[in-house]
Amino acid sequence: MPDTFHPLDPLTAAEFTKVAELLAAAHGVGDGWRYTSVEMIEPAKVEVAAFDATGTAPDRRALATLLDTSNNRTYKSVVSLTDELVLSWDHIPGVQPNFTVDEWEEADEVLRKNPEVIAALAKRGITDMDLVFMDTWTYGDVVMPEKYKDRRLGWTDTWVRAAEGANPYAGPVNGFHCVIDMNTMELLEIEDTFTVDRPEMMGEYVPQHIPERIRKASTREPLQPLNITQPEGVSFTLEGNLLKWQNWSLRVGFNYREGMTLHAVSYNDNGNVRSVANRMSFAEMMVPYRDHCTDHYRRTAFDIGEWGIGFMTTSLELGCDCLGEIRYLDAVLHNSKGEPYTIKNAICIHEEDNAVLWKHVDHHAGAEVRRMRRLTVSFHVTVANYEYLTYWRFYQDGNIECEVRATGIMVVSNFPEGQAHPHGTLVDNRTYAPYHQHFLVARLDLDVDGTENTVYASETEIEPMGPDNPYGLSLRQRNTPLRTEAEGKQDMNFQTQRAWKVVNDNVRNGIGTAPAYKLVPGGAFPAMFDPNSPVLARCRAIEHTVWVTPNSPDERWPAGEFVTQSKEDTGLPMWTEANRSIENTDVVLWYVFGIHHITRPEDWPIMPVDTVNFWLKPVGFFDRNPSIDVAPTPPKACHTSSNCEEG
Repeated sequence: MPDTFHPLDPLTAAEFTKVAELLAAAHGVGDGWRYTSVEMIEPAKVEVAAFDATGTAPDRRALATLLDTSNNRTYKSVVSLTDELVLSWDHIPGVQPNFTVDEWEEADEVLRKNPEVIAALAKRGITDMDLVFMDTWTYGDVVMPEKYKDRRLGWTDTWVRAAEGANPYAGPVNGFHCVIDMNTMELLEIEDTFTVDRPEMMGEYVPQHIPERIRKASTREPLQPLNITQPEGVSFTLEGNLLKWQNWSLRVGFNYREGMTLHAVSYNDNGNVRSVANRMSFAEMMVPYRDHCTDHYRRTAFDIGEWGIGFMTTSLELGCDCLGEIRYLDAVLHNSKGEPYTIKNAICIHEEDNAVLWKHVDHHAGAEVRRMRRLTVSFHVTVANYEYLTYWRFYQDGNIECEVRATGIMVVSNFPEGQAHPHGTLVDNRTYAPYHQHFLVARLDLDVDGTENTVYASETEIEPMGPDNPYGLSLRQRNTPLRTEAEGKQDMNFQTQRAWKVVNDNVRNGIGTAPAYKLVPGGAFPAMFDPNSPVLARCRAIEHTVWVTPNSPDERWPAGEFVTQSKEDTGLPMWTEANRSIENTDVVLWYVFGIHHITRPEDWPIMPVDTVNFWLKPVGFFDRNPSIDVAPTPPKACHTSSNCEEG
């Protein structure tokens, strides 16, 4: 192994290959096995600190999760890449690991060649199998038939394109689903429950497939070019995975399950390098479709736990996904044989202008204005019909913004003339898109000026009208420390504008108050499930907006490590039963947010981005506005000097 690794650097192609070689030699892993995941075991904070201080590298290890398809058994193995040894090999009974992209592709190919599928579709008038697409979902365990309980099950949607290259999701084959054993690729049954005559639809978005009458009806004038250039180069530095910009420093990681991860986030405060966050990522994404009808009641996706958004990360292209002077990071992952492959340009890093940072016009002295520049680190994921675009943005005033944009193509169903569609919106001729929700769980391991922090619920309250408040005008801020995990289960409260501060009570800033970073919530909404719902039982993490737990390397997945075909949430609800102390310790803040998608005709045939975000804002972390030293924009950068502040 090269000796230039930082302990937080992602696994390399050579390391993936080494893991496969060691497990083949030690345990005969080969034909009939799948590597469902291989990821680096991240070293403890103290080990990283020791490396940064002395250069002493911790043992570099990988965790491999494997599936023996011949007997449907799951194994976990820890491999030392430093010593080239297999350190552990354990069978994990009664669980299913994540599905792989290889399985998804194989299932589509196998089913489209299956004589029973071909015959059943022919009865519906579908004979060109090149236009058919079998989209495999994990079966879940909400209604798992007893006869299949010991199998690894896939359940397929079936779609048919109008022509080669056309949108498959505009051609639902309603009432037709296949159940398949994903280990043997054996068709177990065809659920052929009802048929709907296909209505005339306009579900195309690629220009050559959009009908000419619609193209000709467009009155939109073309845009003039908008060029974003930095002739003197970018203002950030990227050395390996270490990124620095405008007092910020962080490391960019990547793995199969979470996709991009951010580590060791710090801010150089006039020579004092201060920690803000140890690690930030998305730990789960649950997407339940809120329609109990035959085509949709099994449709609950755990895109992170069941599949892994790292595996579904797509390459980014200059001028399309990112704009400006860009630097990219590639990502290295593996297929189900353990063989490495590279996602080129998986992560985009660039600067953006964002209008005014601060401004004041003095009656005598005139205007002082500073434009806002932000550093954006992003990656994009394609999850079958949906795209999720994730942006972490770092600002000169110490703010951190996380933004998620959802786009892509909605799932739709056709229905007979005159039939109701109470659980979705009419988006085309006899076509509805079911209501659904996108729940994201962010795992925020903040270290505000150190690892010992306390989370406070921060709320605004009305001071009662009386002698001390004669006009009913005054407001007060109430900050309540959360001392146990039970207290750390928190919900959004619009009436009090509740937010959550991660505070270091052990130190003081220059004006005598404790430094903090505040989670300013956005996109939070209630679960809206009956408490007895078997769907909710699989992810009770969504029952609260915020959870706070003591940091543990074994507690990473809020709905449990193995959610494929799960019955109940073995993550946050189970961990927090112990009601551990969360006061003045190394804590993790889990934030549940997302998109409550009440579908619209304007979302069809392709959805304009729906945007949600949250902020991490310094509160007393600095003594004053930390961006007061930002230099003014040179007048030559504007058409006229009076336009410099416009955004």
